[in-house]
Amino acid sequence: MIQLSSVSKSFGGRVLLDSVSWQIDDRERVGLSGPNGAGKTTLLKMLAGLDEPDAGTIVKPSGLTVGYLPQDGLNHSGRTLIEEAGLAFKPLLDMRAEIQSLEDRLADDSVAETDHAWMLTRYSELQENFRRLEGYSIDLKMTTVLRGLGFTPDDFEKPSETFSGGWQMRIALAKLLLGRPGLLLLDEPTNHLDLEARNWLEEYLADYLHAVILVSHDRFFLDSVVTRITEIGLRKLTDYIGNYTAYLRERDARMERLRQQKRHQDEEVARMEAFINRFRYQATKAAQVQSRIKMLDKIVPIEIPPERKRVHFAFPPCAKSGRTVIDLRGVRKAYGSITVFAGINVHIERGDRIALIGPNGAGKSTLMRMLSGVEAPDVGTRTEGHQVVMQYFAQDEATRLDPTRNVYQTLSGDAPLHMVPHIGHQVVMQYFAQDEATRLDPTRNVYRTLSGDAPLHMVPHIRNILGGFLFSGDDIEKPVRVLSGGERTRLAVARMLLRPSNTLVLDEPTNHLDLDSKDVLLEALEDFGGTLIFVSHDRYFVDRLATRIIDIGNTQALMYPGTYEEFLWSRKQQVAAAGNGTGTSPVRRPAASRPAIPQSPPKHAGRSAPGAAVSYDERKRLETEARRLKKQTDARRKRVEELEARIADREQAIKDLEDAMAAPGFYDDRETSKPVIDRHQTLMWEVGDLMHQWELLQTES
Repeated sequence: MIQLSSVSKSFGGRVLLDSVSWQIDDRERVGLSGPNGAGKTTLLKMLAGLDEPDAGTIVKPSGLTVGYLPQDGLNHSGRTLIEEAGLAFKPLLDMRAEIQSLEDRLADDSVAETDHAWMLTRYSELQENFRRLEGYSIDLKMTTVLRGLGFTPDDFEKPSETFSGGWQMRIALAKLLLGRPGLLLLDEPTNHLDLEARNWLEEYLADYLHAVILVSHDRFFLDSVVTRITEIGLRKLTDYIGNYTAYLRERDARMERLRQQKRHQDEEVARMEAFINRFRYQATKAAQVQSRIKMLDKIVPIEIPPERKRVHFAFPPCAKSGRTVIDLRGVRKAYGSITVFAGINVHIERGDRIALIGPNGAGKSTLMRMLSGVEAPDVGTRTEGHQVVMQYFAQDEATRLDPTRNVYQTLSGDAPLHMVPHIGHQVVMQYFAQDEATRLDPTRNVYRTLSGDAPLHMVPHIRNILGGFLFSGDDIEKPVRVLSGGERTRLAVARMLLRPSNTLVLDEPTNHLDLDSKDVLLEALEDFGGTLIFVSHDRYFVDRLATRIIDIGNTQALMYPGTYEEFLWSRKQQVAAAGNGTGTSPVRRPAASRPAIPQSPPKHAGRSAPGAAVSYDERKRLETEARRLKKQTDARRKRVEELEARIADREQAIKDLEDAMAAPGFYDDRETSKPVIDRHQTLMWEVGDLMHQWELLQTES
């Protein structure tokens, strides 16, 4: 489908790609992997035609449409949301407008007969093309995609410029998905999506009919979507078949083989060099020496990527809190006329690991601020337990860093006070000499004199932590004010790891972190012995950490005692029960897409998940549930058959009308022809709607 032939690309003296050949076939879903700065975004831009290779060619088939979603920087204005999304169908919308114009002109008695015949032919062609390109389902497609990405029907008529930066990127993503380009290029598409929207996008891309190339720092998303990983490194592209987890296994095995080959090569080179040096000036060995010199010249050194040092860090020790950590009772919170919470109760105990989930704007950050004590509820009480030492990481934590400090100073400033462990009865001596003042470094200021050496001697973890969050070498001397948004976030997360606490309240700490940095944070949080409350849109992160879920929406905050996977299973059961009219638990928020009804709970479900029944009552309940699900499946199958019959009936009626409309003299009498044309148009829209219902039922089955 698309080929790179001997492509090279460099920036300044740094070579990103060197004579690379690569191919992408139709319907492939490829994830790009590699360290920051390896060239992932550059490759996407070259494929999108926004950048040119320094050498080589990129071969694309004629007629290939390419859609590219950058990481950020897109803004929309001048149209409503639904109008902006409709631009993805501009050719079809223009075709629909022309069809309507022709209908009006064909019914006009003053049109010349020669023009009438031409318009009739044109009208027939447009109708056929419009139907073939699924023009009658435009509105349904836009609604499906916009709702899947988190927009509500109330948003459809809002001006697009009123949406924030994250929602602007969702609008751009919606337009790309609706346009269905032959090659879809996505650079961090999940950055601005909540968990529900990510889950919907995973399903959409897994079924996408064309090629997809994406960059993502969401491991779960990559595992769910891609069928191939292409690694960028050492100026070349290396393919691995499978998802991201399979790539990690194969990459580690490949790297071990490379290291072994490198050792063997180094040993062989050393032996040949030793032979050459020993016998270089002996005439009897001259031929053998020359032979080995030629062999050395032909050896291509094996290159091995620098091994990323694995950084593991544990939070500083802190005294345990009491059993009750935070208790919210009867809490109400509103902003103007918008009620966010209405009488909620949240009880958190020591050792809880709670993930807050819900769509953007539901109130997750508001609840986090109330839990942390940063913001007070309008009504109700907040009670903090005994000896709670809390650390709150806000969404805008990165903006609170002191811009006058550099990276190293930001971490080292408070670290000695927190990080030096209690030394008990050990003797620690300091010697203050008479000439101590003359030994001070004259190039340092007062602050650096006090803090500069202490972290190096007393807190050896600081440089390791900085390296784990991609700050190495001269990077640690960068002033905070010149850091990018992503760099500031990484620095803020790194600083958090140096502070002792027994309760962590973290609002989206994984934003802008690459996979390696996420692993550093994840491992530290897994070993954290205190209470953890967090918001994250990274499914892998939530799956690994959360043991309880708070589901936020419709002014409520409901606690679910289980993992995120168990929560999803439970919610799907509620959706199924509500859809069948037998459920007792209301579904507070419709799912972004219609999930398939599971036949069994998650395999690793804990005691809180249904399906592990041993009692007679539980067994009877499951049998009743199975009968109900079978009844629902039969009803769905019957509905599919009814839709197929109705579609066939409408299509036959459309064919009969088109035969009548093609008859000579049909448009001579406007009063007679107008009802037929209107009926034809109505039937076409009805078929489009029936087809959409049929597709949804097929997806559910």
